[in-house]
Amino acid sequence: MPFSHIDHLISDLDNAGYVLSLDLAVPVHLMSKLGRPLLLEGDAGVGKTELAAALARSLDTKLIRLQCYEGLDANSAIYEWNYQRQLLEIRLHQAEIEAGRAHQVDLYNEQFLLKRPLLQSITQESPPVLLIDEIDRADEEFEAFLLEILSDFQITVPEYGTVSATCLPLVILTSNATRELSDALRRRCLYAFVPFPSARREAHILSKHVPEMEEKLRGQVVQLVAKLRDMDLRKRPGIAETIDWAQALLCLDIESLKGNDEIIAQTMTCLLKTKEDQAQVNVPPLVNSLSF
Repeated sequence: MPFSHIDHLISDLDNAGYVLSLDLAVPVHLMSKLGRPLLLEGDAGVGKTELAAALARSLDTKLIRLQCYEGLDANSAIYEWNYQRQLLEIRLHQAEIEAGRAHQVDLYNEQFLLKRPLLQSITQESPPVLLIDEIDRADEEFEAFLLEILSDFQITVPEYGTVSATCLPLVILTSNATRELSDALRRRCLYAFVPFPSARREAHILSKHVPEMEEKLRGQVVQLVAKLRDMDLRKRPGIAETIDWAQALLCLDIESLKGNDEIIAQTMTCLLKTKEDQAQVNVPPLVNSLSF
């Protein structure tokens, strides 16, 4: 069957704690088979970063994360030299010269090389998952540099030489679309847009992370969060916030959202993370609009 491998992928990630939709399972499967990076776009909180972590867990392999930010440079992403250790080696060498025991010293070998995420990812014994998180926060210059590495998976360290990949990492890039990415990067990658989960999928996610929650309350939680996401909020609650809120409700022994307007309003701190959003949301009408 053509989808048997995808079914196994969905099952494996489900066992690793990630509920994968079919729409997302296909590009993840193709990423592995074609050896192409996968670019995930979507709102913050939809599970892009967690997908990479769950994939690493399901494969029992290492997750290597490069967190992007404005001003990120090649040294921070690829390698640095351990200058303190080099300085100690120089002092030791000077002491040996004074004692008449001088030996040739090489300050640019692997023992002084600090491998950062990109270099780490191509020097593993087995393929890791390389997560390049929030690539849209990095500068366009770094994006162009990254494109070169993703093209041939080898890195040249001027003082050391060229390091070629011992194995190809599974590369996932995430973007919150804070800036437009280059066409060249998009062409290099497979692409998937990650929306907020459907009510059914989010209920499944809750059942895995908060299994002690009753089905009725779980349905109410998913409904109310969906209504919040339809509002014009500065920060719409993500999946992690839904899980936090569900756990908070259990801590307060809440069995139903209905009839508990005051305490439910107080728990909005789990979902609404700005003063403006909290002021905009009127809890009683939201709760009363729930279907059960």
